[in-house]
Amino acid sequence: MTTSSYLGYARVSTGEQTLDAQKDALRAAGCTQIFSDVASGATITRTGLEAVLAALQPGDTLVVARLDRLGRSMPHLVATIHELADRGVGFRSLAESIDTTSAAGRLVLHIFASLADFERELIRERTREALAAKKRRGEPVGRRPAFNSSRLQAAREMLGSGHGAAHVARVLKVGRSTLYRALITAVA
Repeated sequence: MTTSSYLGYARVSTGEQTLDAQKDALRAAGCTQIFSDVASGATITRTGLEAVLAALQPGDTLVVARLDRLGRSMPHLVATIHELADRGVGFRSLAESIDTTSAAGRLVLHIFASLADFERELIRERTREALAAKKRRGEPVGRRPAFNSSRLQAAREMLGSGHGAAHVARVLKVGRSTLYRALITAVA
């Protein structure tokens, strides 16, 4: 007879952040093992998440401190939780008090998922509107160009004095392809 276990998963986005608070909460919730990642939620490959998903057995429960620690997006989160349910594994989020081992917990999860999708769509809509307004006003949109006329002139002088493209790109802190693109665009 196998006993069920609580396995925890913690994630922070950058190395400057700490996993300590999440790990403390997971230990307090009874997690026997805690897996972790230092990676953006948008990152597809997360070794800690892959390891905890592989370690979970039927009857176990995956525990996270907050919903956003698990999924790349709300659809990914819901799909992951459905896959766990299909394997006989429960899911628990401490901050949102969601526990999919109960019908009420599953209902709350789906409501949260719908609200999160709605919020994300509102953010996308606001972003599109703000970019369109900037374009209408003639303001630059997007990343600042890597080369202005003085940097382009400096690149030409270095190349003209015999320095290789790799050296020039390193000095100007750009990639070689960016350097080549700037030189070609300036000629055209």
